[in-house]
Parts: sequence; structure tokens; C-alpha cells
Amino acid sequence: MAIEGKLKELRTKKDKLKMGGGKDKLKAQHDKGKLSARERLDILLDKGSFVEINGLMKHRAVDFDLDKMELPGDGVITGYGTIDGKLVFVYSEDFTVMGGSLGEAHAFKISYLIDQALKVGAPLIGINDSGGARIQEGVDSLKGYGEIFYRNTISSGVIPQITAIMGPCAGGAVYSPAIGDFVFMTDKISYMFITGPQVVKTVLHQDVTFEELGGPHIHESKSGMAHRVGKDDEDTLNTIRTLISFLPSNNMEDAPAIEPTDDPMRETPELYSIIPEDPNKGYNVREVVKAVLDNNGFYELHPLYAPNIVIGFGRLDGKVVGVVANNPSHIAGVLDINSSDKASRFVRFCDAFNIPIVSFVDTPGFMPGIDQEHGGIIRHGAKLLYAYCEATVPLLTVIVRKAYGGAYIGMASKHLKVDVVYALPTAEIAVMGPKGACEIIFRKEISEAKDPAKKAAQLTEEFEKKFANPYMAAARGYVDDVIDPKNLRTTLINALRVYQSKKEMLPKKKHGIMPF
Repeated sequence: MAIEGKLKELRTKKDKLKMGGGKDKLKAQHDKGKLSARERLDILLDKGSFVEINGLMKHRAVDFDLDKMELPGDGVITGYGTIDGKLVFVYSEDFTVMGGSLGEAHAFKISYLIDQALKVGAPLIGINDSGGARIQEGVDSLKGYGEIFYRNTISSGVIPQITAIMGPCAGGAVYSPAIGDFVFMTDKISYMFITGPQVVKTVLHQDVTFEELGGPHIHESKSGMAHRVGKDDEDTLNTIRTLISFLPSNNMEDAPAIEPTDDPMRETPELYSIIPEDPNKGYNVREVVKAVLDNNGFYELHPLYAPNIVIGFGRLDGKVVGVVANNPSHIAGVLDINSSDKASRFVRFCDAFNIPIVSFVDTPGFMPGIDQEHGGIIRHGAKLLYAYCEATVPLLTVIVRKAYGGAYIGMASKHLKVDVVYALPTAEIAVMGPKGACEIIFRKEISEAKDPAKKAAQLTEEFEKKFANPYMAAARGYVDDVIDPKNLRTTLINALRVYQSKKEMLPKKKHGIMPF
């Protein structure tokens, strides 16, 4: 009989945990269009796979009557489960419990979870829905954030770290997602900023709404903080499930390969019509990427941020690859500050987690102008060079069309120790475009001509025939082969098979000094 009483007590405690802040607060959560912390875990993880850790942990604060308050789970649920059978560690902040605020116990639970994820080498997924630091616990809350940030940093490049913002994320709380690898937000219900609208109004006398200051679409298109935005909680969580299918569990593993369902010998003649004959006409590079990848499947990241470059994951012959592609449909595919940051961070992620990188090049150069120069385009552009130079994963490059000047070098050229560089017959590899080159080289000849415009046009046409092609670079060994576009997919798959066993070691050092 004694054991029955103890089991009843245990069930009562567990049932309390499942109710979070109680029926009324759960209803209020649902009324905002938000799922509860546990409902989110049910969608994210395989059915019945979640195992909770430290569920019965309690805070020990006594000030401001906290000792009289019952805070189930201290506002966060931590544990592990599986996504399509793959082990992941996950925490889900519970806004129904004191606004999901972070106190000492709350932070301990997250820190402990990261330690366990690092120990076993499994991805970490955080679901943020919190009012921020628990003011009543003072410096203990700040200490908690610091200990989480430290673990995020130590885990970087060792295990994938993914954050879903599904409510407020403000103040110190924003830095954990920022240190991690991928950030997802949910439309209409999430926002993140360091200081809120009221502080902005008080200090700067600017009126701004939560959405305008740090809503999902701001971070998706302007700040670049959000990799993807879901239309609701379920959509966001399912998008994360898809991302996990492309990632290894840790830096000692390869990305998960699957049995290919697309013929590796499939030709891609559609590239003939996708890539315009006119070198000054834009096109959507996603169509090129999708044509080449298995089943035309491309998981894009940052689709609305710096759209002049496209990044994401796909598969070739069942094996995961990271894709970096200049996009001529947006500002001609030039490299600017934001696109350089976007691409370089992605290249470094792929390299850290053993994911081969395929780069599609079509760029007229780096963006000119006062704003770019004063904003540090030199430093930001150098990040892209640095990321490619440092990468030791298989690196395959396709020069689709324009590859001019420093951008030619920076976009995974042979000179950065890239493994294979292919060019399509439409490729133009040069220091600059034919027109600009002729205006410099033949300046005197053009100015002295009877009809300068006609002379310039004639010289430009001659220059194009001789230099606006891939053959000069191929003759120097800077391009391994010029290939028929219909054979692009097959050629890349063959190269990937060869270089998947690549082993390359960098000089031993503590770490390099990246041009941040």
C-alpha cells in the first residue's frame, strides 16, 4: 500500500508539470495563436520519443515572494527525443509559467542539456518563447545567460545548433540564437530585439511597433537573423524537421546519405533555355540549381535576405551538398556586404560539418559605391575569401556565365585550392567586362577615332570574341573542363564520387583571425 501512495504523489507531480501555468494561461497561449511548450515538442519530435530531463527541478529564489510561487519546470521543458529516428536534444520555453522568464534553475536546465548534447554528439534545438531575464532573480539570471552563451560557443562547429523563435526573444536572450547555426521564426507571433519599442521611444524618441522593430519579416529580409519564417508554429517545426534530414549529428560524422531516387545519368538540357544567350539578361539561378539536384529538390535558407546570392542544401546521387550560387535576377548577382556575410557563414557551416560545397558562379564583381565602401565591403568580402580558403570539404565550382575580377577569385576559384572548376560554354572569365576593359585598354585609340562610338563597339566585339569565354582560363589550367550544360548533373556527381574521400589538413594553430 505504501508504494501506491508514493506512485500517486509522483503522478500528481508529473500531471502538474504537464499543465504548465494552468488551464487559463494555456488558453491565453492558444488565443494568441501559439501552441503550448509541450504541444510544440509533440510536433517537432517523433511520436512518443521525448524523454524529459530535470522536469522536477525548482527555483530557490526567495525575494519578491518567489518562495511562495509554484513554477512548474521553472518555465522550460528540457530533454531528448528523435526526429525521423535521429537523436536530438531539445528545450522548449513555457510562456505560461511566469512568461517563460529565465531564472537560475531555468538556465541551469538549458546549460545541463547543452552539456549532454555535446557529450553524446547530438544536435541541439531550442524553442524560445520567453519574456527574458527574470528580474526578480537579479544577477543570477544574467549569470544563467552567460553560462548558456559560453556553451553555445564551445559547441559551435561541434554539434548543429538550431533555434526556433516562437514568441518574444528580447535582451540577452537574443545572443544564444545569434551564436547558433540556424534561426527560425513564426509569422505574427514572434519577435526578437535587444531593446524593445518603449526603450527606443524613451531614448531615441522614435515610435516603432514590435513587428517593425524585430518581427519575423524584418529579420528575414533586413537583418538576416532569420533563416526561414513559418506561417504558424506547426509549419516552423516541420521546416526544422526537414533541415535535420540534411545535417550530420556532429562534426565527426558525414551528412546523412540516402538511397538515390533520381537517375545519376539524368541529363539537364533544360539549362539551354534557362541560361539566356544575352549575357546582360538576368535569370533565376534557383532554376539552374534545381535542375542539377536530385528530384529538383532544394532546401533554401535566407530566401529573402541578400537575394543576389542563393544558399541552401540539396542532394546529388543521394549525398547532401551545400549550394552557393550568385543570382543574376537580383542586382545582376553582384557581391555586396550582405551577400558576402550570408555566403561566408554558410560555407563555414558546411565545412565544419563535412558537407561538400557546390558553387555556381555568375557575378560581374563586387558592388561599387560609397555606402558599400564605407560599410566595409573590403572586410566583408574578405570573409568570403577566407571561408573558401579555409574549407577542406570537397569544393566543386561551376562558372555559369560572368566571373569578373576579385569576385571571380572569391567565388571558389581554382586559385583558392578548390578541387574542381568547370565552366559552361557561356562562361566569361576576365578582369572585367569587355566594354569596360576596352575603354581602358584602347582609351587613346577610341578617343582619336573619327567615330569613337563605332570604334569602341568594334573593339569591344573583337575583345568579346577573344576573351569573353572560358577557353583562356582553361588553357592556363584554371578551369578543369568546359562542359555541355546537359551533362552538368552527371559531371558533378562523378566529381563528388571522386572527391568524397578527400583528406586535407590545415597548418596546426589555435584558430585563424577571420576578418569579422
